[in-house]
Order: sequence, then structure tokens, then C-alpha cells
Amino acid sequence: MSGEARTAGAPAVAVLPRRLPHGFVVTHTRRVHDVPPIVALPPGPADEAGTVVSESRGRPTSRTYHRPMTTDPAVSLATAQRSLGDPALRYPLWPPLTSGCPRTSTDEVAYPVEVDYAYERVPAGLFDGRPARTGLDHWAPLLPPLAAPGLGEGGTPLVELEPGVFVKDESRNPTWSHKDRLNRCTVSAALASGAPGVVVASSGNHGASAAAYAARAGLRCVVLTSTDLSPAMHAFLRAYGAVVLPVPEEARWPLTRRIAEHFGLQPVSNLTRTHTGHAFGPEGYKTVAYEIHAELGVPAAVFVPTGYGELLFGIGKGFAELRRLGVTDRVPRLIACEPAAGGPLAAALRQGLPTAHVEAGATDAYGIDCPVNSYRGVLAVRGSGGRAVLLTDEQLRAAQAELARAGLWAELSAAAGLAGLRACADEDFDGPVVCVSTSSGFKDRGVGRHHSEPVAPEWTAVRARLRAAGLGE
Repeated sequence: MSGEARTAGAPAVAVLPRRLPHGFVVTHTRRVHDVPPIVALPPGPADEAGTVVSESRGRPTSRTYHRPMTTDPAVSLATAQRSLGDPALRYPLWPPLTSGCPRTSTDEVAYPVEVDYAYERVPAGLFDGRPARTGLDHWAPLLPPLAAPGLGEGGTPLVELEPGVFVKDESRNPTWSHKDRLNRCTVSAALASGAPGVVVASSGNHGASAAAYAARAGLRCVVLTSTDLSPAMHAFLRAYGAVVLPVPEEARWPLTRRIAEHFGLQPVSNLTRTHTGHAFGPEGYKTVAYEIHAELGVPAAVFVPTGYGELLFGIGKGFAELRRLGVTDRVPRLIACEPAAGGPLAAALRQGLPTAHVEAGATDAYGIDCPVNSYRGVLAVRGSGGRAVLLTDEQLRAAQAELARAGLWAELSAAAGLAGLRACADEDFDGPVVCVSTSSGFKDRGVGRHHSEPVAPEWTAVRARLRAAGLGE
């Protein structure tokens, strides 16, 4: 379809096709004074078509998609979205559900959905040895369709801190955090859906990553962030061309939803009272598990900095898939590492609830400071025989300093994995353990506030400063 088209009684329609990676074709159809309906062609195993009708600006908007035939073994084997509230409930893969399961969610609890796959069609040898290709593309069969170009995300190093203790250093990703794995998937969904851009509520890492991947894909990005955003983080977001809107925290999520609906942007962060997030996002985190297994096998435990629990869930699902596919016969224990100032996942597990709301106190670990958990985290911990650990800022700072002495500069929130291990010193783990370090120390709000005092260029002054620093002669 191209050029101009008109149907009886309808306004003029401009049809603008464009091609995307992996066989996607997206056709925008714009009617006068309306949000553009979209025809999206995501790849898949069989010809398939359907129409989704939703409301935008108070009027029905149709989004029609077509799934073309493909025999490329590198494409996604994703087949549907499955409710975590009731695994028997399945929804079409398109469009991505960004507000959780519509049938099981209530006013009190929003249940997320996950992506299901044709596991019987996973290519033989996918998990043989180390990946020949770096990044998420190697794992494309077990990810949602990767329509957006990558930035080299994934393939981060597993650093041995001491015998049997490894650090998965996610600060080596393109925007220096684990969020790049998530946003390769969410921005791909936006691009494949024909959205003109993405909108995200974020205190830092998520927003910067979404902005970078949106820029790479040629999409706009709006970031609703906190009013106390550091100058460094503000510059980070703006560098990628993001529209940065500092607003009061309680306004971020309602505004995210309204912006998404009004401007047709795809929300790539949470929209619900209890966290559900984007259906495709946590799938990217499965690759952390795949990479750990490729280098180490199945560890005894994985310690994960935990806010809403998407990373925790993704790692757990990755190991569960390895077991399902017969690659391994067990999964590691997942240890959720939360700030003691809040700890909603620990509260939910303690009370036997799917989610819990807590009064989040003061902590410098702002990246994982959450007043409510996601049901994903509960499933991950219970399914692995793990538990939640609560950590003080003092414990986090000690772990951050320990990582720095080993040459790893981690954000305070990112040090929660190692802090969690140190807090479990009395536990006996039968095998190696992995501590995930999620992001770079550059992301801490206090970065740049402290400067070294100038020293006079005379030898006596330089020598005195070095001796004061503990250098022996």
C-alpha cells in the first residue's frame, strides 16, 4: 500500500510503509484529527492476521497486524502472552499488554503477563558452548521479536571476586546498566507496533537506556523523572535526545499513561498500582541466566539487587527455560536483595501475599527503593527456593567499597547483590555463587560533589600527601 487512499464516507488516508529488520513492515495510516491506526507485520512461524480495537482520545482506533511466513531460524519463536495470575490464560502476542492481565487483575493487585514460546522448535545447539555472537541476537529464538537495532548489549563479564564468588558486571552494557537488555526488547515492541516513540517513568537507568535505544531506532523518547535528578543524569538523558520532564513522584505514572494514550507512544515502564511493566521487557533479562550458564554452569545461588523484581524474574525464567529444554537439571536459588528502608518483596513473602505495599524510608539506594513489589518477584523467589534479604545503607556502602577495591565501580543500588551475599555469611552454598552488579557508580546522585584538594607542586607537599594516603617509602 502506498500513496493516497479513500473509502466511502471516510476522510483522506495517507499510507506510509517502512521496512524494519527481520522482515517487519509497518504501515502507518493517518486519518484527519485522529491517532494513526497501524498495520504491523512482525515475523513468525505462520501466516496470521488480526485486528485489535482500542480507544484513543475517546474514539475507537484499530490496529491491524499481519504475521508473514518466515523460515529464518534466527527469528523469535514467541507465540503468545501468558497471564502470571492464571497461566491457563493466553493472549495474542500483539499488541504487547502494558497494563498486565486484564482478566485476573483487580483494583488491589495487577498481575503481569509473560511471553510464551514454541519451545519444541528451539534450534539444536543454541546453548552449546559460548555464543558465537555477542549481544541479545544470539538468543533471538527465545526472545520477543528484536525489531530494533541493538547497541551491543549483553555479553557482560563474569568477574571472579574470590574463589567461588563471581560478579556479573552489568555496568559494561552500552548505557552502563542492565536496563539495556530490557529496552532492546521494549523499544523493539514499540518499533514493530508502529508507535512514534516511547514514554518511561524512571529515576535514571531505565530512562537513559530507553532514550538510547529509542534514538538508535529513530523513535522519540519522553522520560518522566524525579525533581531531584542529578545534573549528570539529566545530561545523560538529554544527550540521547530525550524529552525530560521532572515531575513530583506521585504524578509520574498517571502522566505516563496519559502521554501514552494522547500521543500514541508505547509505555515501556509501569502503568499499574502494583507493578506489571511491559510484557516484553523482562524477557531480555533471561539472557543474564543464559550467559552465566555458558561460563559457569548452574551456580548454587544468584544474588540480585531487587526493586520491582523484573530482573529477578527474568534471571529465574532463563534458568527455568534451561531446565525445561533439558540443558540443565536444576535451577539456582534466587536471593532478592532489597533496601531495609522498604522491602516490599520481603513483606509479601512473609505475609504470603502476591504483593505488598510498604512505607519506603530514606535510603541512598534510590534505584531499588520501591514502595510496592511485583508478583513477578514472588514467583521467582518461590520457584527457586530462594529468599529475600534486607540491607542497610551501611551494608551497601561496604559492598560498594569492596567492589571498588576489586576494580569494579558500582552504583550503591548495584552493590546490593554482593551486600546480600555478605549478609548471608552463615549460610552454606553448595557451589559457586553469582552476585549481579546492575550499573555503574556514575549513576549515584552524589557523584562529582567531592573534589581532591589541590596540592602545591613542591616535592615536600606531594610527598606529605602521598604518605598521608598510606604510601610507604
